[in-house]
Amino acid sequence: MRRASLLIAIGLVWATAFPATGQQISGSGSTFVFPVLAKWSDAYQKAGHERIEYQPIGSSGGLTEVKAGVVDFGVSDAPLDGYQLLRDGLAQFPVVIGAIVPVVNLDGITAGQLRFTGQLLADIYLGKVKNWSDPAITAINPSISLPDRAILVVHRTDGSGTTYNWTDYLSKLSGEWKARVGSGTMVAWPTGAGGRGNSGVADNVARVKGAIGYIEYGYAQRKKLAYALVRNRAGNFVQPDMSSFQAATADIDWTRERDFNVSLTDAPKADAYPVMAASFALIHKYAKGGARSRDVLAFFQWALEHGRDMATSLDYLPLPPPLVQEVEDYWSAELGPDAEGPSLTRASRTPG
Repeated sequence: MRRASLLIAIGLVWATAFPATGQQISGSGSTFVFPVLAKWSDAYQKAGHERIEYQPIGSSGGLTEVKAGVVDFGVSDAPLDGYQLLRDGLAQFPVVIGAIVPVVNLDGITAGQLRFTGQLLADIYLGKVKNWSDPAITAINPSISLPDRAILVVHRTDGSGTTYNWTDYLSKLSGEWKARVGSGTMVAWPTGAGGRGNSGVADNVARVKGAIGYIEYGYAQRKKLAYALVRNRAGNFVQPDMSSFQAATADIDWTRERDFNVSLTDAPKADAYPVMAASFALIHKYAKGGARSRDVLAFFQWALEHGRDMATSLDYLPLPPPLVQEVEDYWSAELGPDAEGPSLTRASRTPG
């Protein structure tokens, strides 16, 4: 089988210079991906493979630790550009896709009932819209009785890929947000209170009446928080589900940028959910990664090929098979026996 031979080839090259570790693999980073990564890790160990220890410390933390060699891999929801990867000797590839939803704590408001536009969300996070009875909110929610209550904005305090994609989306929908705040894993928030990780934001929203936050969709489901619908580019308010996730990512050209550096927000399709994000694994390239990088690849190959149902059970979108093949081609080109240096480009790869 072509996929099996790929990892065998990579493993044989590294095994000549590095002994097999047979020990646990360590990783850190994204809280967005943590639930599915934890499930994959548990199943991987039960299948007789290495133990995976993963610390959900935020995307920026994972990047810092993998660069320093503290962990064998990092996971970030904010893709790095080619210069950063080359400078730090890292390879980057997507492992799963998810959605970010606004969540609120308002009496009588249930999941999927409240509606927002991207512009309105930007104005709330800018501190321009301060009360739930504001005409800007009631105008697109005419059938809902909203309270005369102050809005508490909740955001991340740690370096976060969820924040990166949320602010990337707001920057696309609001010129004022783009000019005043912009996008990034950490930004200068104009207003609000902070929480660490997706769980921290979810917990803060759950504790305070009138709060609004942004979290990965599966967290909203498990925490039983009322998520709101967001109007997409086509003008439709679509439910966050597998169908709208697939619509948002079906036409993505992952080869457009080197190392899969692609944004998934604000997709154009009529039935696409507008605030999507991918989680990217980061590992060391070439001899520096050694057997540890080989073991990390073995885990992620197992996850991509055997963990699809686990991902969907937690409300993530697994990578489509053509993208899995792209990822494995990337491993072969960037980490396999024929990869001689950073001059190799994605254009030289022929998808299988």
